[in-house]
Amino acid sequence: MTHDFQKFWLKISAIVIASFAPVMFLGSMEATSAPLQLTVDLLSLPVDGLPVHGDPASRLLSAIMGGLLLGWGALLWCLSLWVYDAAPEGTRKATVLSLVLWFALDSAGSIASGHGTNALFNIAILAAAVGPLWRPASEAMPT
Repeated sequence: MTHDFQKFWLKISAIVIASFAPVMFLGSMEATSAPLQLTVDLLSLPVDGLPVHGDPASRLLSAIMGGLLLGWGALLWCLSLWVYDAAPEGTRKATVLSLVLWFALDSAGSIASGHGTNALFNIAILAAAVGPLWRPASEAMPT
């Protein structure tokens, strides 16, 4: 795995994470909450319209999560642009750690809340976001 490919994959990670932001944001408003309702339904199989998203607390949390996801995705994108060349291994480790911590807490909370199928979806998201970043790059950085 080359440094150039890992730097590219940081952008993939950023897109994977940030792609959930618009869905979460749209869920903060009743008129545009259908995409989030469908997502919640898919992540908590079977597809039956449950659980229902829409109370004020859920809408607030959707707005907050939309912002957090967009910010996290932007952070990874910026790390690929402005930090990776100076500290490739630190950038890689920080990215993987952030994704593993997200996976552990999100999956544990999903299971604890009775929505264990979301933990299964999280495996695919983790694999897509981390990709080749699991291992250090093999080539030396150019000087």
